[in-house]
Amino acid sequence: MPDNSFSLTRRQFGLSLGASTVAAANAVPPTLPEPWMGPAIVKKVYLAKPNPTWPRPDLNIQQEIAAIEPHLSELERKHPGRIRFTGGDLLKVGDDISGWARSLEGADAILVIDLTSGLGPLLQKMRDIEVPMLLFTRPYAGWAYMDFTAWRQSGKRVELVASSEFGDLDPYMRIFQTIHHLKRSKVLMVAPGDGWRQTAAAYTRHYGTTIEFVSYQDLKAAFDAADVSKAKQEAAEFTRRASRVVEPSPQEVLDAMRFYLGVKNILERAKANAITVDCLGGFRRGDLPAYPCVAWSKLNDEGFYGVCEADLASTMTQLLLTSFSGKPCFVSDPVFDTSRSEIIHAHCVSATAMQGLGGPGLPYSVRSHMEDNKGVSMQVLMPVGDTVTVAKYDGPTKLLVSTGEVLGNVDNPRGCRTKFRTRVPGARKMLENYTAGLHRVVVWGDYTEPIESMRRLMGFDIVREA
Repeated sequence: MPDNSFSLTRRQFGLSLGASTVAAANAVPPTLPEPWMGPAIVKKVYLAKPNPTWPRPDLNIQQEIAAIEPHLSELERKHPGRIRFTGGDLLKVGDDISGWARSLEGADAILVIDLTSGLGPLLQKMRDIEVPMLLFTRPYAGWAYMDFTAWRQSGKRVELVASSEFGDLDPYMRIFQTIHHLKRSKVLMVAPGDGWRQTAAAYTRHYGTTIEFVSYQDLKAAFDAADVSKAKQEAAEFTRRASRVVEPSPQEVLDAMRFYLGVKNILERAKANAITVDCLGGFRRGDLPAYPCVAWSKLNDEGFYGVCEADLASTMTQLLLTSFSGKPCFVSDPVFDTSRSEIIHAHCVSATAMQGLGGPGLPYSVRSHMEDNKGVSMQVLMPVGDTVTVAKYDGPTKLLVSTGEVLGNVDNPRGCRTKFRTRVPGARKMLENYTAGLHRVVVWGDYTEPIESMRRLMGFDIVREA
């Protein structure tokens, strides 16, 4: 079978964006309401024993705190809208911390700063607190890192940074906001039967994410109520910005935009930011009034989440990766070619702002949905030469992770509309141990290192697939 692949270099990508007939619209993230886009609430707390010995017997505790506070204010300034520090209590060995523990309601995480040694009895009282905790311990502060290391090894949601540089806390500000985002997000799921409810409840228990079920009738009613004149404007702009329109008719494009506007209204009424639908089954049963592929593309460009095939695991993976990276994700059907150590990622749904919400859109063609040659989808051309992270939840407490190098786009009549090749040295290993269903979630960039810290603070294990 011919390869039929082609590459879009960074220079060609930049030139293509200059042509309005080829470039997709700049994806501007919306001003989303609370709660999922609000700052993470991080409770800071200082720990000391009443009469210090280590690091020095004449240590002035209040001066230590006063010297640290400007650094934390600088972290807030560097991450506007992402975190908000509260608290700042000083807890001493022998204190009754039950009152302080009650003040943690609503906190997404705790930043613990030890100031002295001899904190064992105090840390023992903090052991059972369920809020994720990050210890920042500076040289010559104390030995709290021993407790946190033991807690981490036992599976408690804690992480530690032992450093003289406050800048080493920077990545954790994004993780804190990711914790907040999952806790405050609301996912709408459209699928027949009750088989998904137990899985949904498990994700809710672990991350706090609200998951509600809506009906195909709700989608049909929203489609019927969509503003047709506005849908015509959306359709005209959508086709104008495309490099080409191949299969879809004007009516199919119009219906796709009516579906998009209807879903936006459903999300707004439900105060939700994500939706996943059993679309393939819906097509077969005649439950869907139009194809959702373009709606999902546009939602993902806007900082919302649209995921096909009622895939809750991939939806939760997108919530995790997009909130941390600031980039939309691509839900993929992986295609293996172990003769080249390659994985081709293919699907009929792709965002265009893959390199960052609010950034330039990638070039696209307007195509039909491949598997039945009906409706509307998009063939998006991806830039090459970048590393991508590929992940998927296999239940709430396990995340499958790998990386690949994007080699080029693929254009042939086999497989879904958007296809790009990646070099994966461990492709055979991934194939031989494949699990957790077909889909994988791709995000532009290598996030394997922060995912390690995420897993400790958010309570999941990592499986390296390749």
